[in-house]
Amino acid sequence: MQGALLRFYLGEQRRHHGVLLWEWLLEKANGIGILGGCAFRAIGGFGRHHAVHEDRFFELAGSAGVAVEFIASDEGIEQLLALIHDEKIRLFYARTPVDLGIINPDEDDFLGPPPAHDG
Repeated sequence: MQGALLRFYLGEQRRHHGVLLWEWLLEKANGIGILGGCAFRAIGGFGRHHAVHEDRFFELAGSAGVAVEFIASDEGIEQLLALIHDEKIRLFYARTPVDLGIINPDEDDFLGPPPAHDG
């Protein structure tokens, strides 16, 4: 199956409607049926302002970067990007096409959109 890896980069304390943005992204993506997602806290890095942030500096506590990534169908990615656009969240991202698969799948494994539930 073809799909995409979508990765967002943001500050760990960034919030949207009072919720940490990385948590908000995971919750919304899960709610629209994205296949999977994770948030990773960086031990160091820099962004567009070229200020280096490292986990070991006490005075920079809480300023580390977070990468939030999702693997989904192209339709799922478009739906998530549209949601973020509608919420007017300014957010840097990288999108990469990927081949999705499961080695030795179980009968319950499913890579398409979630099955419809009747009533």
